[in-house]
Amino acid sequence: MKNRIIKEGVFVEIEYVLSEINEGGEQGEVLEECDAENAFGFYIGKEEVLEALEKELMGKAPGEPFEVLVPCAEAYGATTDDAIVMIPKAVFELDGEFDHEHIIEGEAIAMNDEEGNEMVGVVVSISETEVEMDFNHPFAELDLHFVGSICDVREEA
Repeated sequence: MKNRIIKEGVFVEIEYVLSEINEGGEQGEVLEECDAENAFGFYIGKEEVLEALEKELMGKAPGEPFEVLVPCAEAYGATTDDAIVMIPKAVFELDGEFDHEHIIEGEAIAMNDEEGNEMVGVVVSISETEVEMDFNHPFAELDLHFVGSICDVREEA
């Protein structure tokens, strides 16, 4: 069997708990949890995860633990006004009618940009003619703390 060490190009599966770091520098609210049974998989070097997390994982093998603090600037950055947009209500119509069931304030909606890239936005408000959407990352403005372990490392998924 090949040496199963995390390096550029390999497929990795991890279990982890992601928490925010509060203003006092202490662990705050848990944002995500992913257990070994539902391990999160990704390729190293394909920009599928935060660069700081990748760097922390490099050289580790299955079963090894990891922990990394990622400051806001290296995670999802600050929120920007440019990520808040007004979209015509017609975009949210089904069979000629506005989708009142799914398009409600506070709801996260998956959409595609002009290039077909999926983006998730949160409905901020709904007017007579437009829907205000916030496409800032939900973890923008947050310092992040990952704790977990390596479940698997392999050459291909």
